[in-house]
Amino acid sequence: MNQTSFIKINPADSVVVCLRPFKKGEAIMVDDKEITIVEDIPMGHKILIKDTPEGTDIIKYGYPIGHALKELKAGEWVNEHNLKTNLSGTLTYQYHPVDEKLNIPHESRTFNGYKRANGEVGIRNEIWIVPTVGCVNGIAERLAAQLQEETGCKGIDAVHAWHHNYGCSQLSGDHENTRKVLRDIVLHPNAGGVLVLGLGCENNQPDDFMEMLGDYDKNRIRLLVTQKVDGDEVEAGMAILRELYALASSDRREECDLSHLRVGLKCGGSDGLSGITANPLVGVFSDYLVAQGGTSILTEVPEMFGAETILMNRCETPELFEQTVQLVNDFKEYFLSHGEPVGENPSPGNKAGGISTLEDKALGCTQKCGRAPVSGVLSYGDRLQTNGLNLLSAPGNDLVASTALAAAGCQIVLFTTGRGTPFGTFIPTMKISTNSNLYARKPNWIDFNAGKLVEGVSMDELVREFINKIIAVANGERTRNEENGYREISIFKNGVTL
Repeated sequence: MNQTSFIKINPADSVVVCLRPFKKGEAIMVDDKEITIVEDIPMGHKILIKDTPEGTDIIKYGYPIGHALKELKAGEWVNEHNLKTNLSGTLTYQYHPVDEKLNIPHESRTFNGYKRANGEVGIRNEIWIVPTVGCVNGIAERLAAQLQEETGCKGIDAVHAWHHNYGCSQLSGDHENTRKVLRDIVLHPNAGGVLVLGLGCENNQPDDFMEMLGDYDKNRIRLLVTQKVDGDEVEAGMAILRELYALASSDRREECDLSHLRVGLKCGGSDGLSGITANPLVGVFSDYLVAQGGTSILTEVPEMFGAETILMNRCETPELFEQTVQLVNDFKEYFLSHGEPVGENPSPGNKAGGISTLEDKALGCTQKCGRAPVSGVLSYGDRLQTNGLNLLSAPGNDLVASTALAAAGCQIVLFTTGRGTPFGTFIPTMKISTNSNLYARKPNWIDFNAGKLVEGVSMDELVREFINKIIAVANGERTRNEENGYREISIFKNGVTL
């Protein structure tokens, strides 16, 4: 992209996006027409470039992002006060498959990972303590701290206890979601050793939970039920952790093909540049990785509303199309069942950054998955079965969605942001800023700056730098959230707590 003061994303658009703040009275030339700005407009926000009657759709990215609440004139600031979503309830969709060839060459690039006994590959070699129920969170944290103190983590990357509130007092779907996500964490290849820590009387019965793991590595995954321990459960846990540490600390990185790399695609605290810089950059990388035989996963289903047909028509088969329709409509029904409108999504931070409706957000959000065909559709808590681009059922909430991506089997989450956030889930959570100002202000949060795309750096040049950065993280370079120790999990909850 050439350096300029605004950008028109699609020739059909009725708005342009500010790449700097504009003052009332300034003039811009769009499609050989001079437009006078009628009010101060912040960076990242939208300028209307044609007179628009009340009720008429406003177009951005080549698609409607809502309709005008009143008659608007060219040069006006388009925002949440004069633009309203077109979204309502569930829809009936038709499959119109799009077969777009990526034409991206295969490259002989590799990363150095940890090959696990089941054929999966981790990019970290950590020891994890996974409580079956929140009642033993304190014991889990104490065990993690004691192992860190004893070993200094020499020969491994880290020790973590993944505390959560659940495992008991839940019913039906919520209970199964908790069990599935905890199972996925226990089986994740970024762990070289896992202690499953149970209480004994919880709904998530420890022995039943271990059966749910299937054919797992019994040397690397161990169970301790604290109610069955006579005396000090901490010392009993430490005895197991010392054995796990001895095994994990002998593991070594080995060269792995990029087809073993799995990345999650997530955005949060978006702004008006998210769909112009960071999300398209991640999308180009996603296409590159898929072309190498690797895998990317897009989630945040509510943030697909308004752009869902783009994804549906990229499904490789009619069966995947039907699964995607169900993915979208089920989430709409979830909103409606709680009496909430399906279009009530952009946060105050989103709106301050220049995103006015859910369609506006969705059309930028879906840029993260590039142009690759959809090869798989996953329910919440499912583990990956298919390489290529997958869609995953999870909400837009940053920590819940990032946890779900990691639980599905991703080794890294690529997290784009225009507002900034420090958090991370239980795998490396790499933050990509949409603008250079955020990158400069929060170097302790942000790992990579996509804002250079509107400062004269080409996509081809920046994506090469981005690929190198991601491979460096896969090779062991720590992300900002890892350096800060900001790591946690959050499990989706819908129903009753007993």
